[in-house]
Amino acid sequence: MPMQSADLEAMLRAAFPDADIEIIDLAGDGDHYKAVIRSAAFAGKSRVAQHQAVYAALKGKMGGELHALALDTAAK
Repeated sequence: MPMQSADLEAMLRAAFPDADIEIIDLAGDGDHYKAVIRSAAFAGKSRVAQHQAVYAALKGKMGGELHALALDTAAK
């Protein structure tokens, strides 16, 4: 079952409570999203480290309920 954008956003907000988050459904199928995340938690971290933090927040949902996620992360 595909992940709903509200569920994706809720998981990200739990991990990054200060963040400005925008979820975009890229294909209209609930399976391909883009997440734009601006969080102080990303300050001083490389892009790879920022993305690893996001994947960790998703607790193994990538590749299962969530097929594809494009990330746009930055410190705010």
